[in-house]
Amino acid sequence: MTTSHATTAPPMWTRRDLITIAVTLVAGAAAAALHFGNGNAVAGFLLSAAALAALASLVGRSVEALGDRLGAKATGLLQTALGNLPELFVILFALKAGLFDVVKATLVGSILANALLVLGAAIVVGGLKHGRQRFAADDSRTLGLMFTLAVFILAVPSLTAALHTPAASHERTVSIVVSIIMLALFALSLPATMLRSEKHNPIAANAESAAAASKAAVHGEWPLALAIGMLAATGAGAAFVSDWFVEALQPAMDAAGINQVFAGLVIVAIAGNAVENVVGIQLAAKNQMDFAIQVILQSPVQIALTVAPIVVLAAGFLGQPTFDLVLSPLLLASMMMSALVAVLVTFDGESHWFEGAVLIALYIAIATSFWWG
Repeated sequence: MTTSHATTAPPMWTRRDLITIAVTLVAGAAAAALHFGNGNAVAGFLLSAAALAALASLVGRSVEALGDRLGAKATGLLQTALGNLPELFVILFALKAGLFDVVKATLVGSILANALLVLGAAIVVGGLKHGRQRFAADDSRTLGLMFTLAVFILAVPSLTAALHTPAASHERTVSIVVSIIMLALFALSLPATMLRSEKHNPIAANAESAAAASKAAVHGEWPLALAIGMLAATGAGAAFVSDWFVEALQPAMDAAGINQVFAGLVIVAIAGNAVENVVGIQLAAKNQMDFAIQVILQSPVQIALTVAPIVVLAAGFLGQPTFDLVLSPLLLASMMMSALVAVLVTFDGESHWFEGAVLIALYIAIATSFWWG
């Protein structure tokens, strides 16, 4: 009698898939009922946020399933294009509603949340579990430099206004030019991304990361048609839920006594990046610190290079032709500090849990300063 050693394929639907779909349907249905039934605004806001987070998770899962067939390079491009889709919808609906302070604070808050809060939490969790962690210094330095340059370019419209230069009276035009430059830089970065060899894959930068990655890669395989269909459905769902989320935002802020800037900087930014936040921390906990750094810092780079320019260029079509990228001095300083601190922490290619604690402390201090507006 022989014993079969064949590996059993994982089921198509994992337990996590089923839970995420259930949360999406229940939270989405409840949010819709409150929206169309003029129910409690705070409850509608919270349920819409939960539905958005679940939809973002399904978008990521669909991209992952497509990546099983398209390869790592094409998957990276899909992730870049679609990973921030729910957050982009929220920002566009907020812009259409004329909530300029929410929009600008959310853009900055997304950068702060990833560069300080999430990176700090990942370093703390990974450090407490595995001790001092090491990652590919060259990759982190390259990404950190790109992050810093993107933030500095994004800061130009604000600096022209703060320094009262002759360009201060042309803030919208400067913002449009900066947006076009950012999108051009993003387009120029795509060939380099596509041509990166597998030996530079951050997941395989060291033996510990490679081993952890091989364990993390086991999941149910979706058919191609299902992955594409789920991606289309979640994209459409995110558009509807984002509209309900934004409509409930102002009444929820009034009921809770929260100003627009704090709501955008902290609440909306964290809700829009919830899934990416969890993924980055989970990777650090699995000792995949190379991949964690890349995932966490790629998000603010994408916010600066793609989301912010798209919002500026779309403003005219949404009936808000005066929207620009001029930030308040404190928002500007916070954004630039976050980029510099993130680069300093990751520059040497290793991390200690106390460095993460300092990043979290800085985020809390900045968030507190915006509580009063």
